Amino acid sequence: MEDFTTSWTHEELKAYMLLYCAHADFNVSKEEKEYIKSRVGEEKYRKIHKEFEHDNDYQQIQKINATIERFDYSKEELDDAFHSIKKLFLADGEIDILEENLYRGLKHLLKK
Repeated sequence: MEDFTTSWTHEELKAYMLLYCAHADFNVSKEEKEYIKSRVGEEKYRKIHKEFEHDNDYQQIQKINATIERFDYSKEELDDAFHSIKKLFLADGEIDILEENLYRGLKHLLKK
């Protein structure tokens, strides 16, 4: 069994989650990239993007889930994360069906 433990900071988790969500529709817009960079900074964005590109979808969601559990996120912290995700989805002007489905799925998975 693979270990999905990370040594990420809260900011790195945020960057990874937002990257994961930005890929929901298989098209990361310039606006979405800029939004993520505005939330975490250029350096963290580049670092996390490099790791993200090497992970498959299963590894990505497992890392997100394991790190949220490690940080023991409160309801308010999860609500803040989902607020950021919603803003990311709106960065390019609309939330499409793939983004909406991912949003719902993440809420179900992460808000136990």
